[in-house]
Amino acid sequence: MTLNINQNFTFECETGNYHTFCPISCVSWLYQKIEDSFFLVIGTKTCGYFLQNAMGVMIFAEPRYAMAELEEGDISAQLNDYNELKRLCIQIKKDRNPSVIFWIGTCTTEIIKMDLEGIAPKLEAEIDIPIVVARANGLDYAFTQGEDTVLAAMSQRCPYKNKNLSSNTNAIHKPLIIFGSLPESISKQLTLELSKYNITISGWLPSAKYTELPVIQEGYYVVGVNPFLSRTATTLMRRRKTKLIGAPFPIGPDGTRAWIEKICSVFNIVPLGLEERENKIWNNLKDYLKLIKGKSVFFMGDNLLEISLARFLIRCGMTVYEIGIPYMDKRYQGAELALLQKTCKEMKIRVPKIVEKPDNYNQLDRIRDLQPDLVITGMAHANPLEARGINTKWSVEFTFASIHGFTNAKDILELVTRPLRRNTNLKSSHNSIFTNTY
Repeated sequence: MTLNINQNFTFECETGNYHTFCPISCVSWLYQKIEDSFFLVIGTKTCGYFLQNAMGVMIFAEPRYAMAELEEGDISAQLNDYNELKRLCIQIKKDRNPSVIFWIGTCTTEIIKMDLEGIAPKLEAEIDIPIVVARANGLDYAFTQGEDTVLAAMSQRCPYKNKNLSSNTNAIHKPLIIFGSLPESISKQLTLELSKYNITISGWLPSAKYTELPVIQEGYYVVGVNPFLSRTATTLMRRRKTKLIGAPFPIGPDGTRAWIEKICSVFNIVPLGLEERENKIWNNLKDYLKLIKGKSVFFMGDNLLEISLARFLIRCGMTVYEIGIPYMDKRYQGAELALLQKTCKEMKIRVPKIVEKPDNYNQLDRIRDLQPDLVITGMAHANPLEARGINTKWSVEFTFASIHGFTNAKDILELVTRPLRRNTNLKSSHNSIFTNTY
């Protein structure tokens, strides 16, 4: 099925499944971001093995997450879900005393129709600790959408009124909430960038502590930092009556500038010096740009960052053959798509084809025909492609790397150029050995 929005954009939707990393992996960064939380993943032993391997927690560590393993008795409804979960949550409260417990649903809880949303309010009242339910099953969600379901659930727990009524009296604009989980250093960078134009951030979702969730009232402005948070954006608009700032995402110098410009335009602020700031970053990236200019890249699709990364790499001088993406909300990513189109026009190239929910078998055929210099893919396909002489980069690495803001553009290019530099070095070494031998 093909949908032509205009003469420049072509969207295709194939029939592939979600060939992505499991969305319950969001626990690995959210439990670190929300310091007073505890995450209880309700699933099978397979889920437990995945978390253990994905997070690589040391044997002596005491992480703030655990598995509630569903066994035969649970699945066949021989055990009482409420009593079992109550026993676990009381133990968690006794051992860790968190401010909130997150229940993370998995594929199994979906299949056996486990009523987590019905159980949670009763148990919350009984043990006197907030319980937030978020479904992060791989049947309905792609890799990074696990965070989206958690933040959407959290947004409904944000307070309506601020106990400190004088906190925003000096603000020169309406309150602004930023949603999306970022490392503390990056959130501080973006806060500093906006403060240069007298824009004050009223709060972040998620906050560092559950007890410090931001006040969200009707009419507040909200803006996202990641393209996979469409459910959170929808919840904030519909349930909390906020106004969404539709901006590109602050990935790469171009995206960061566009993100700041859009926020400034909403508050009628002229961001003086922003263009010079962007140009300075591009100038610092010259060595990387020389390595990738004229090279080609193919996105198989995994983490929903594909549109933003493709736009940035096109601006760097690369050719993008195809942008595969598991799921895309065209409304939430509308500004990002517009910036992609504008970037392609400025670089005088065609807008790449965007394939939603791609079929990996068809993609492998296209990769074989196109022979791109680099394929950004999930881990399952990396080794087979490398065996066929095609450079690859795990898409999951972009999820865990620092890629937001002006100063972190170098980290994106470091990831992209690493396989290209590695193979160039190997070829040079091989040629040197061959010359010395003969």
